[in-house]
Amino acid sequence: MQDPVAIIVGAGPSGLATSACLNQHSIPHILLEREDCYASLWKKYSYDRLRLHLRKQLCELPHMSFPDSYPAYVPKDQFLQYLDNYVSHFKISPMYQRSVEFASFDEEAKKWNVKARNVSSGEIEEYSARFLVVASGETSNPFIPEFEGINTFTGEVLHSTEFKNGKTYCDKNVLVVGSGNSGMEIALDLANHGARTSIAIRSPIHILSREMVYLGLNMLKYFSCGMVDKVMVMLSKLVYGDLSKHGIKRPKEGPFFMKVAYGKYPVFDVGTCNKIKSGEIQVLPALESIRGNEVVFENGESRPFDTIVFCTGFERSTNKWLKGDDYLLNEDGIPKPSYPNHWKGKDGLYCIGLSRRGLYGASADAQNVVDDIKALI
Repeated sequence: MQDPVAIIVGAGPSGLATSACLNQHSIPHILLEREDCYASLWKKYSYDRLRLHLRKQLCELPHMSFPDSYPAYVPKDQFLQYLDNYVSHFKISPMYQRSVEFASFDEEAKKWNVKARNVSSGEIEEYSARFLVVASGETSNPFIPEFEGINTFTGEVLHSTEFKNGKTYCDKNVLVVGSGNSGMEIALDLANHGARTSIAIRSPIHILSREMVYLGLNMLKYFSCGMVDKVMVMLSKLVYGDLSKHGIKRPKEGPFFMKVAYGKYPVFDVGTCNKIKSGEIQVLPALESIRGNEVVFENGESRPFDTIVFCTGFERSTNKWLKGDDYLLNEDGIPKPSYPNHWKGKDGLYCIGLSRRGLYGASADAQNVVDDIKALI
């Protein structure tokens, strides 16, 4: 290929969207991916029952809609088929098993220099281009907090990225740590498969149905965030009642405010609440330490478990390889400029899919970035 105009790091949905938009304008580029496939989080590191949490209209990538035959909330298998069709249609060709280790801007050449390790050969490869697009995403590296005694645990410890389904956990005592959407859904899947399931909930959470969230997103077009949040909390109380007696507290701040301010998503309930109310899923306080197969909680109680599933999120990787980005990304790899000005840096640096707005945000970012590159060249 001719010399690349842009280098994209990461072939998740954000990187694929950017590559498709660049191909639409015949702008030569390379797409580097550390795994051996695109969308590896979806293909290799997600649980079987996963569905898109938002309606399909809000999750489409640029220039291709979901098929009419797809349900409103697209399941994992169909989303992967959509991505396969997307890659094929837009002739996207990632370079796999390229783990980026260094990227910096060369003031003299006015280009970005990128060094990537070829995972297969171990060799360092060097690339340069006028533009660098960071599309390594919010979910780069699985994160498990350090707990006292975790190395003494006699059972199985896994991160949510290693969990597929609850089939092998029937009649086992399983603790899920983390009450985000992954934690709540994995707890539900375990309970459905006959595991004696507990979930450790550290902080207050908002619980909404998918329909409530869809209503809220539409209301935000016409009403203030504060007004919409009041309606959401009222609906949540009507549908789910007082969950404090089951160990779940509601935050003082509203769900959409918390999403914008802290990137904290509400829980999209798909049946977990009923299992909690019926006692099939036990809610426990924050985990404090581990002693053998006993887990000690914040309230001083301890219980034995066979398995702990950590649904404790991810860390970004940009701070390890991207140089000169201090003004754009914070230590956690999240943009410092507020939305909607988060995607553009200096000297041809861009970031995509880091606005904490899911696939909808990544799609918008990709189009903004490529329009900007097109205007500059």
